[in-house]
This record gives sequence, structure tokens and C-alpha cells, in this order.
Amino acid sequence: MIHVCSLSKIEETVAKTGAEWLLSLLAAGTEVTRPASISRENHLHLVMHDIAVAQEGMTMPGEEHVRNLLDFARRWDRARPLVVHCYAGISRSTASAYIIAAALAPKRDEFELAETLRALSPSATPNPRLISVADTLLDRNGRMIEAIQAIGRGADAFEGTPFELRI
Repeated sequence: MIHVCSLSKIEETVAKTGAEWLLSLLAAGTEVTRPASISRENHLHLVMHDIAVAQEGMTMPGEEHVRNLLDFARRWDRARPLVVHCYAGISRSTASAYIIAAALAPKRDEFELAETLRALSPSATPNPRLISVADTLLDRNGRMIEAIQAIGRGADAFEGTPFELRI
């Protein structure tokens, strides 16, 4: 089970779900405290900004980020939940949850998965750059990109409501 939340909800989500794996996607300088129940080797912290096109002074999500995310997801034994978070729990985290689910369930339809994501999180607005890079790395031939475009931008929110995504 993948649980998605914002930075402010990490402790609560980890405690509530019994998660032992944590994926953090934050801009440089944004501090994250790893909960005591998450071992260092089960925590991946990727540093990137929530942007889709290059901007001076910002780190755009790239191939190395997505490769690290996929390697981490493939190491996850799925015995205990994985918590994925970004600052707001709306863009980088929802994109990453979608990417992980697509990678670990390669026969799952991209459009069904995107529609499930939308039903679970009305505010989800997956980062299009992360989706595009993953689509290429997972040989999805544009289907991931099209599926995320089909669900459109999520409802405006300062912070997403935590949700769980089954693989």
C-alpha cells in the first residue's frame, strides 16, 4: 500500500499506517525529519522543485530522480506500507505514487490508474515532468502522459488530503 501525504502529515501518516518506508520529494532547504520507525536505508530523499520546465536557480525533476525513485520502489518489499510525500501532497508525491504503481504493476492500465488517483485525491495534480520522464523509462509510449492529462488539474488546495493507493 502506498500512502500519500504532505510534509506536515508525515508523523501522523507513518504512525497511523505502520509504514516502514518513506519517500520524500522536497526542494533544497526544506527540512524533513525521518520518523524514528523508518530506518535510514528505507528513506529516500529526492531534492527537486515542483516545476515542469527549467527555471534558473531551481532543480527540475530529471531522469536521475526518477531512476532513483524506481530503484527505491523496486527495493520496497511491500510487507509494510510506503509513505510518499512532498511539501503539499499534491504534485510531486501524487506523480511518484502513480509512477510506483505503474512500475510495480506493469500490466495495469495507465488510464484506470490515473482515474483511480483522481477519485482518491480530488486535488492531485501530478507533476508532468516526473510523469514524462517515467513514461519514457517505463516504455509506456506516452500512455502515462496522456492518462494524467486526461484527469486534468486537481481542485485548488493548499494541502492535499492524505490517501492510500493500492498497487
